[in-house]
Amino acid sequence: MVMKLSRIVLSVILLCGFAQASQALDYPNKFVRLIIPFPPGGGSEAQARTLAAQLSKIWNQQVIVENKPGAGTTIGAAYVANSAPDGYTLYLNSVSHTVAASLYSNLRYDPVKSFTPISRLSTSPFILLVNPSLGVNSMADLLALARSKPGKLNYGTTGIGAGPYLAAQMMVAATKIDARHVPFNGSGPLLTAVLGNVVDFGFGDPSALPSIKAGTLKALGVTSIKRSAILPDVPTFDETIQKGFDMANWSSILAPANTPPEIVNFINQSIATAVKSPEMIKAFDAQGFEPAPSSPEELRELLISEVKKYHAVLEAAGVKPQ
Repeated sequence: MVMKLSRIVLSVILLCGFAQASQALDYPNKFVRLIIPFPPGGGSEAQARTLAAQLSKIWNQQVIVENKPGAGTTIGAAYVANSAPDGYTLYLNSVSHTVAASLYSNLRYDPVKSFTPISRLSTSPFILLVNPSLGVNSMADLLALARSKPGKLNYGTTGIGAGPYLAAQMMVAATKIDARHVPFNGSGPLLTAVLGNVVDFGFGDPSALPSIKAGTLKALGVTSIKRSAILPDVPTFDETIQKGFDMANWSSILAPANTPPEIVNFINQSIATAVKSPEMIKAFDAQGFEPAPSSPEELRELLISEVKKYHAVLEAAGVKPQ
């Protein structure tokens, strides 16, 4: 009872502190838009709406989630990069943001220089999914089936440039299987395709958890270097495909380049508070995401290292910019 009361008091103190800081900055004094580069229904939107609800409460201003999907997440990214650097347009992005520069030769923005890093938000694995009717129960079964039918199996991802696509390219390169790629416009259409046997296997994110728990989809592997807490019985690609295979997903919040440092710090502190709230911890746990806030400097270093890492991965896989 005392601990519960202490948490309540601490929350009140933090909210009061944010209110005073907000008044000193005069930010935000109108609604804030949180852009996501995917269509409705996927893990990114779930995170965005959870975060938006908490920031709205902290700031006493509405945070609106807007979907701007298409072109491997580059439409949403370009929109944010060209928005006013005033803190009223934010961008929830993921691994795909750092991959785009290696996939598209004519980007209208730079994935690092065109943005102001604010905070990492979460980490999670990508998941290799099959329909139980395919009749495979392990990664070894799937690889054996693919090798017995070269060029006959197809696999789905959430589109060229997205994180699941990169995980798929890394898997195909590591296993040397011959399978055809079928891109879908987001997690919702991908899951529908695997559920409907439109594709033989697919690469999804934690939005697939309800279907996995219901038994309508089967998880054969996760791409993180360690087993995921949300699927502890599912082996990693490091265990079943290739030692050192590591393709953990992450999400972060960016703003347009040259956003004022005082606004960046205010939003960063707000996110750090939001992810510690009982509501957000519970929601992220149910959604399959692990809260992982960071400083703006740590996020910048992550972006730079991921751009380099996945450029090398795609180059080794023979994937050339379009």
